[in-house]
Amino acid sequence: MPTMYGQFCPVAKAMEVLDERWTLLVIRELMMGSRHFNAIRRGVPRMSPALLSKRLQMLVRAGVVERHRDGNRVTYHLTESGRELEPIVLSLGRWGLRWIHQLGEEDLDPHLLLWDVHRNIDLEAVPDGRTVIQFRFSDDVIAPNARNWWLVITADAVDVCDFDPGHHVAVTVQTTLRTLIRLWRGDIGWPEALRSGDLALTGETYAQRALPRWLKLSSLAPTPRPMLTSA
Repeated sequence: MPTMYGQFCPVAKAMEVLDERWTLLVIRELMMGSRHFNAIRRGVPRMSPALLSKRLQMLVRAGVVERHRDGNRVTYHLTESGRELEPIVLSLGRWGLRWIHQLGEEDLDPHLLLWDVHRNIDLEAVPDGRTVIQFRFSDDVIAPNARNWWLVITADAVDVCDFDPGHHVAVTVQTTLRTLIRLWRGDIGWPEALRSGDLALTGETYAQRALPRWLKLSSLAPTPRPMLTSA
């Protein structure tokens, strides 16, 4: 059952819909263009399918999401009400970047990171044909079978693979998961990551030089951070 506050306050009434666990992250996925159940799931990989189904049903009842049948498949779309939440979700993300700096080991998820990265490839900057980028994570906290990932980029699609697709790799990114997440979030820049030795590139020279143009960072990465001062 959703939380009922028993208040006429509009903030309380809004939170009766929005403060259930995972709800705003499901809305975030719909904002990012996910339309099918499995695509939404990939953006919330630690959410159970049953709970995702329950949250989508609740958002449909609340008028935030519309459910459409597309042939044999079902698609989900934000309604006018749902789209009005977009600046609120973005503001929460900017606030989180500005004021919540800690990243625990439990926050480091290669599945979510590569899913986010694949949605922000600059296809116009990548050469014609097929380009493959490999990521090798050195973290001990990652299971051995989750330390290697590939992005296969073509003119009309970007595929995320957690197995070797068998194609020529243009450039390999060797780093820790934490470093790539911090880069993706805009906490550090490419020059800093490369100079520190926490991130290294191997492969075709042109691809090493072009990679920062191919991999656009999170849309929230430009968020200004406050200057941290010691007491």
